[in-house]
Amino acid sequence: MQPDIYLPKTDIVVWENWYKVSARQKYFRGLVMNNEEKIGDRISPLAMGAEQFRALGYQLVDRIAGFLDSLPERRVTPGESPSDIRKALSAERSLPLKASDPGPLLDQAAELLFEHSLFNGHPRFWGYITSSAAPIGALGEMLAAAVNPNVGAWPLSPMASEIEAQTIRWIAEMLNYPTDCAGLFVSGGNMANFVCFLAARQAKAGWDVRTKGTNATCLRVYVSKETHTWIQKAADISGLGTDAIRWIPTDRELRIDLSALRDQIRADTEAGDKPFLVVGTAGTVSTGAIDPLPELAAICREFNLWFHVDGAYGALAAVLPDAHADLAGMREADSVAVDPHKWLYAPLEAGCALVRSPEKLRDAFAYHPPYYHFGIEAINYFDLGPQNSRGFRALKVWLALQQVGRDGYIQMLSDDTRLSRALFERIGRYPALEAFTQSLSIATFRYVPPDLDSANEEAQRYLDELNRELLTRLQNGGEAYLSNAVIDGKFVLRACIVNFRTSLADVEALLPLVVRVGDDVDRSLRPQILRTKA
Repeated sequence: MQPDIYLPKTDIVVWENWYKVSARQKYFRGLVMNNEEKIGDRISPLAMGAEQFRALGYQLVDRIAGFLDSLPERRVTPGESPSDIRKALSAERSLPLKASDPGPLLDQAAELLFEHSLFNGHPRFWGYITSSAAPIGALGEMLAAAVNPNVGAWPLSPMASEIEAQTIRWIAEMLNYPTDCAGLFVSGGNMANFVCFLAARQAKAGWDVRTKGTNATCLRVYVSKETHTWIQKAADISGLGTDAIRWIPTDRELRIDLSALRDQIRADTEAGDKPFLVVGTAGTVSTGAIDPLPELAAICREFNLWFHVDGAYGALAAVLPDAHADLAGMREADSVAVDPHKWLYAPLEAGCALVRSPEKLRDAFAYHPPYYHFGIEAINYFDLGPQNSRGFRALKVWLALQQVGRDGYIQMLSDDTRLSRALFERIGRYPALEAFTQSLSIATFRYVPPDLDSANEEAQRYLDELNRELLTRLQNGGEAYLSNAVIDGKFVLRACIVNFRTSLADVEALLPLVVRVGDDVDRSLRPQILRTKA
């Protein structure tokens, strides 16, 4: 009879070392299985004995610890091209047919990541709003993966579900948001905002959108011109279409213009459209601007609209004793999106959606009545969001919140904010730098050669080109990592500090670097006609 399965004919010493196979398992090296027989002493190629797992785990943790210690001495990024990265990976190779020793595989993976990555944990990474990740979060991810709960249904994840619920309450507490709200962890800010958007659409459309879909009535959503691009994706995937978005102009502080908002809501209502949602931002991506949230809440009450706050970046600043007064308006919001992988320093991914009314969130996603266990309603997160299968994202946040406590986060967020202000204040010491904005932990500025007459349009176009090239060289250079913003049509450099590893010495090293690189770029780029002031 042709056997269905053979165990590998591996040297018994190696086999014993890898899998710690029992004497009985060794005996059945030629195990045959058919439909009527039990598999018995199965040996899976993915299995790993306790001793092997322990040895490999210790080695990897030691290597990660060394990597974290080495971050300040490393380049922020290697500045390699896509072809360089693919060459290092041997990207064109086919899927291996044969098994490999897991030890060398882990070593190879660590080498690839440690030598060919951009490090947002580096103390001089101030580019996008991605934080330096807490080490306890990395350990939490390992623990979560070991248990591997599916945090979609309570029976599949009883403790994980309750830890997520407790973490959501703690985050709401930090925001001064009602702690009896509903919420769930998602991948990031986009998904957190999507969840809240869909809850708003179901609650305010005026008909059962989930059953009937969108109809001829034009639903309208109101956002400032500084709102993140998640709003376009939400309007698109929800079936409203991006024409449903009303882009409201901003004031001189880049906050939504309240008068223009009122006028647009009235005009749409008179035209027969259906306004349903106003989005305020607690910390815009470009500059950290905070919309007048209390006034937006009042407008939403007046017109019976859903009030949502995109607080993916700045909402957590509400925990600070000197928090911006407008952040108090979040308490009145129907929903809030916040990203723990931004200003709670959690490893990616960790977004969080909060909805004031649990029933409204269930109305948007559930397809059956609440589930009860032991006579008590259990939390089934697949009823509160789009996913059925869900990873245990909350654990890393739960651990960090307890490791440092509320006071620890107040200290770290305050430090980031003070460092941003210190950077902004020092810009004026350099004649070649022009300051633009500072809010929360974001400062913006640009390089302007002191001998350039920047009063004409040609010079302004040149300054945009100059600062774009300056940014590219800074990013590829690896000494510090910034991003950009566009303010009043001008291309500017942007430093966002959400990094518990950043020190004042790091900040003070940035501006001389910008001036040095800017001088080099100017010498190579500036047209002769702009060489000197008129």
